Amino acid sequence: MGLEGEVVPEVGAFLIGVPKSGTTWLARVLEQHPGICVSNPKEPNEVATHKGTFGRDVRLPNWDRYSSCFVGEGVKLDCSVHTLSCPEAVTRISEWWPDAKFIVCLREPISRTISHWNMILDTGEDKLNGADWSNFSEAWGDPRLRVDSMYGASLSRWYNQFSSDRFLIIDSGEMRNNSESVLRRVVEHLELESHTFNLEGRMSGNSAKKRRPLTIVGSIFKLFASLIPSVLKSTLVSSLQNRGVDIYSWPVLSGRRIERDAPSKEEMSGMIEELLGDLELLETITGFGNPEWPAGLQ
Repeated sequence: MGLEGEVVPEVGAFLIGVPKSGTTWLARVLEQHPGICVSNPKEPNEVATHKGTFGRDVRLPNWDRYSSCFVGEGVKLDCSVHTLSCPEAVTRISEWWPDAKFIVCLREPISRTISHWNMILDTGEDKLNGADWSNFSEAWGDPRLRVDSMYGASLSRWYNQFSSDRFLIIDSGEMRNNSESVLRRVVEHLELESHTFNLEGRMSGNSAKKRRPLTIVGSIFKLFASLIPSVLKSTLVSSLQNRGVDIYSWPVLSGRRIERDAPSKEEMSGMIEELLGDLELLETITGFGNPEWPAGLQ
C-alpha cells in the first residue's frame, strides 16, 4: 500500500540503462512474451525523479496513473530508461520493490554520448529547457548529459543496495549482433519459460536516420496524441511499429534532419578523461567490461 491507502503496483523488474542504448527495441520485442507485461507507455517516468534528459520532479509517484501503465498478465516490467542515473530511484525501489530484478542496457560511451547530444539538438530540447548544447564541450559540462554516460558512478549506487545477481547487464552491440542470445538471457534472468520471438522488422529502433525535427503542425499533433489514453492508442501504435510505419516522418509533421560534424578530439578531451576512470569503476563494481570501450577512448 502507498500513502493514504493508495495501492502500489507489484512491479517485478525494471529495464533501465541509458538513452540511445537499444531499450526501445528490447521493450518492443519483450512485449511478445506472454509472461511479461511491458509498461505502456514504455517510459512511465513515475518512480524516478529524472523524467527524461532535462525533467526533474521529486514528487512521489501517482500510483493510479502508474498502475494504469500495466495492462495484462505476467511480470510487470517498467522500461523508464532514466531510472538508472537517478539516485532517488535506488532508495524508492529498494523500499517499494525489494525483490525487483534489473535489466541494464549499456552502450560504448563515446558513441552513446554523441548520439544523445545529436538527438537533443535535433529535437531542440536543449533550447526548450533554457540550455544551449550546440557546442559539445559545453554540453558535456552540463550534468544532465554527463550523468547518463557515467555507468560506473550510477551502478555503484545500485550495487550498494541490491545484490549482484539482481542485475543483467547487456552491451547494446549484442542486441544487434546476437539478438536471440540476449533475449534468452533476459528470459532466464526473469525466471520465465523460454519463448520464440519474432524479430522480423523489429531492429529499426529509435535511430538517428529516422529522427526528424517536428514542424509546428507536428508539435500540435504530438500534443493532442499525448492526451489520448494509452489503452486506446496502444493497439494502433503497436500495429504501426510492427509494420515499420512512423507517422512523424511525414513531411507535414516533420522536416529534414540537420547533419552536423562530429565533435573534435579537443572538444571531447574532458569527456574522455572522465569516461576512462568511470569504466574502471564499472568493471571493479560489476565485473562487466568490454575491452574495446576503453581502447577506443585512448
